[in-house]
Amino acid sequence: MTPQTPPKKNNWSWRSQAFRGLIYQLIAITAIAGVAWFLAHNTLENMRVRGIQSGFDFLNQAAGFDIGESLYPFDSGEPYWRAFLVGVTNTLRVAVLGIILATILGTLLGVGRFSRNALVRGLCLAYVEFFRNIPVLLQLLMWYVILTEVLPAATDAWTVGPLFLSKGGLNYPIPVWGTGQLWAAYGLLPGLLLGWAYRRWAVRQFEATGQARSMVLLPLLIVLLASVAGWALGGAPTDFNRPFKGDFSIENGGALTPEFLAVLMGLSLYTAAFIAEVVRGGISSVARGQGEAASALGLNRKQEMRLVMLPQALRVIIPPLTNQYLNLTKNSSLAVAIGYPDVVSIANTALNQTGRAVECIAIVMLVYLITSLGTSLLMNWYNSRAAIKER
Repeated sequence: MTPQTPPKKNNWSWRSQAFRGLIYQLIAITAIAGVAWFLAHNTLENMRVRGIQSGFDFLNQAAGFDIGESLYPFDSGEPYWRAFLVGVTNTLRVAVLGIILATILGTLLGVGRFSRNALVRGLCLAYVEFFRNIPVLLQLLMWYVILTEVLPAATDAWTVGPLFLSKGGLNYPIPVWGTGQLWAAYGLLPGLLLGWAYRRWAVRQFEATGQARSMVLLPLLIVLLASVAGWALGGAPTDFNRPFKGDFSIENGGALTPEFLAVLMGLSLYTAAFIAEVVRGGISSVARGQGEAASALGLNRKQEMRLVMLPQALRVIIPPLTNQYLNLTKNSSLAVAIGYPDVVSIANTALNQTGRAVECIAIVMLVYLITSLGTSLLMNWYNSRAAIKER
């Protein structure tokens, strides 16, 4: 008796669930695209009727305003697109440095909540409850007032070694750029590769033998030594542009404005309080028996936290930590309240001068969308690396 072949399924029939799902998705996408087209067309038509100019052609026009703080030179004769680029770099500078500082401080506070010292636990708890329960805008204003009103004038600036702190901000020496600095930058690439290779070797050795090696400090030392080697090959220049007290201000050297310091301190300290709770919750999720087993193996408290508790807590910490990074990046838009020239501030100035409200707001939205998506992709990749692999 020959076996009967099962009847072929008609994937293009309305009875097919997959076909119906495809049709429903196409209808939904078409509806969304239609609504978006209607809103855009209606907006442009209303702007045309009212004589309001539209389009992004203004980006090639001269900006006509100066920017008080920039990583590279900018003058009023340069186009708007370059002004927006300055705003984007200022925003990224605050966001990246803020994320680094908030992560370090928040991790220390979260781990400190498990200290056996009651004073340390109490101070960490007080910090978290104080900073996370005050609106971030008020904290930015508080730090700005402290930096611009409490600190002395530039002529009476506080001096710590080569550093000057005053109402004008923080002034510091910077190296005079030359061949040695360029070679030091070149040395970073092989240093990063060597540090990465060593860390992979150290992880494999730890998994094979159980002997812990430095996973952070030694790779950083390798990168630093490679950079120093490049600096030495470039002639080992030691010239610095040092700041000094002038008649009315601190002259020469590099400077961090009070607006930048206020934004960085406010966002970092505020976000660190939330990161501390994320870390505390992640460590609390690890079974208590893991810590007891680490103690039974002879590990001290530092080794127990670094080698046992935190690695297991990462799978719980990383997803909410990503949210805090996104919040810090988006909260940087509040810097406009204290005059820091971020992308929102530049967009406001361009909007007032050109009247291109839709275009300027669209640029700001696109900037924050791209930065947020980039942060999410990077953290999702790290989350997949840190997740516990099932056998």
